This record gives sequence, C-alpha cells and structure tokens, in this order.
Amino acid sequence: KYNTMKAFLSFAALLSISTKCTDAFVTKTNPFSRQNIHVAMRKSSSRSGMSMSTSNGGVVITGGAGGVGFAYAGEFMDRGYDVVICDVKDCTAAAKTLTERHPNGRIFHTKCDVGDSKSVENLGKFAVTKMNKVQYWINNAGINGGRRALSEVPIGTVEAVVKVNLLGILLSTKVAMEIMGKQAGVTGHIFNTVGSGVKGGGTPGYACYGATKRGLPQLTDTLVAELDKGVQGYDKTETEGTVQVHCLSPGMVFTKLLLDDSTPELRKFPFGVLAAQPEEVAADLIPKILNIKTNGGSVEFLTTDRILTKFFERFILQKKSEYIDDDGNVIKVPGEQYDDVGTRALY
Repeated sequence: KYNTMKAFLSFAALLSISTKCTDAFVTKTNPFSRQNIHVAMRKSSSRSGMSMSTSNGGVVITGGAGGVGFAYAGEFMDRGYDVVICDVKDCTAAAKTLTERHPNGRIFHTKCDVGDSKSVENLGKFAVTKMNKVQYWINNAGINGGRRALSEVPIGTVEAVVKVNLLGILLSTKVAMEIMGKQAGVTGHIFNTVGSGVKGGGTPGYACYGATKRGLPQLTDTLVAELDKGVQGYDKTETEGTVQVHCLSPGMVFTKLLLDDSTPELRKFPFGVLAAQPEEVAADLIPKILNIKTNGGSVEFLTTDRILTKFFERFILQKKSEYIDDDGNVIKVPGEQYDDVGTRALY
C-alpha cells in the first residue's frame, strides 16, 4: 500500500506541479522556515520604513489578538492600512506589538464578543469612528470547543461554539454590510473564515465546529445572490457603496485552536505535513485577499498545488517537518515561548 501511494503521489505531483516542485527544492533558503519566521517578525519594522501620512483604507479583523488574525493585521499594516482588531480578551498588548513591528499602518483595538449583537454593533461604531472607511472585514474569530464526542461536550460549550462560529459571523456580516453599503464609491469586502467540515464529511470530535463551518459557503452563496440580484418579490435595495462577500480558508495553522486536545498521531499527520505558522499563512493570503475583484470569491492557503507539494516533499523526498518531531512533539525553538499544548507565543 505504501509503495502504491508513493507511486501515485509521485505521478500526480510531477504531472501537476513539476516546475513548482523543482523551484522549491533547489531553493537553499526557505523564507518561512521556523528560524527565518522568528527573525522576520523582529525585523519587520525596519522593512516597513517610516509611517505613512495617509491610509490605504480600513480593515476590521475579529479574533485579532492572536494566531492568524494577529498575523493578518501585521500584513495589512505593512501595506499602509489602518486596522481594527477585536477579541473577547484585552488586545492592548497585541496592538502595542503590532505598532512596534508594523509602523506603516495604524492599529486600533477594542473588546468584542461576536456572539452578542450589541457588542458587534459597538464594534461597527468603533471602526467607523476610528477609520474613514472599512474596505475589508475579516470574520476570523472562532472556537472549536475541544476535541470530544458530541455526547461528552457540555451543553454550554455547544452553545458557545455555535454563537461564536455561526451567529458571530451572521451578526458581524450584517453590521459590516450596513457600514459598507453607506460608503459611496467604495467596494467593501467581507471574508468569512471556513475550516474543517466545510466540504462535508465527518469531523469526529468536532461535531459543533464542523457543523458551523459547513454552513458558511451556503451563507456566502446566499448573500452573493441577494447582493447581485436581490430577493424575488421584493425591490432590490440599492446602496451607495458596493458590498462583496467571500470565503477565506487559512487551512491548518499552528495555533491553540489546532493543537489543543491533539494527539501525537495527529501532530505527525496531518499537522506535521500540512500545517503552517500564522506568519506564513498571512503572507500568502493577504495579497490574494487584496486581489479579489468578483463577488463570491474564495481565497485559500492549502491549494491543491500546495498540498501535492507538501505530500511530495514528505512521502517521496522523506523531508522531515520543521515543526513536529518523529514522536509527534512540537519542536520548540530556543528563545521562543510556548504554552502547555505547544502553541508558540507571537508576542
């Protein structure tokens, strides 16, 4: 079976991405190696230069105090955008770090529970007050409730996952649409973050999480149809600004959301093969986000080409993971801080 899989992967990878693989393999320095990621984080402010006097626009990122949301903020700021981050926890330390590392953009922060309508409305008011316009709204906040069978998940946790992952996106999207619809001559983009379960199939241990993510493409398709064509039997509402809604898929990211309750087997595969650091994911996705022009777009990190490349490197070239050792443990870089499940602190 192993030899058959090797042959299949070899054929598929060589057929589809031989050129990309060759380029990747001859490169001597990987800009997203674990060593270079940490160096790049500390040197990003010198790369950015002096602060710009004008903003390229405004961005709202929910769940922005850590993980990939924090990394998204830095990438936007490097490009001269003003950014509002929010989280259920205090964002002061995150905002201070982002200001120091990314002086090209301004950062504003507030607390927000995306599962609470009043809190989300206040987030919208805060964003409008701090920024002249909101061009991008990234619905990034999410929780998984722990890896357990549904029968063993406390009922309060079931409610929390649905409130954050589904109700939170509905509330945040509605507020964002209202703001963007009033921005004359501006196209606003809303990105809803999908995850495991989005394409159907089972997500054992993550029934609540998978169910909430499965609904997001349907929501996006519905909103695209409403925005483009309206609702049959009703007059189509015309707005001063243009609103577009898209799906965003960061894939597997080395955050607490991924590593919490994981096993050595899961960490070896698929995490050790397919997962990436927040900085790598953000650096790949933000240019794609900025390049979206058509309503109902989809932006993803784990493209077919990238998956095949990673499989080719691991199973054909026998390349070891930079982040997970042979026993399924997180490889900890000297000088970096990690929590009890192996999540690296970003600041």
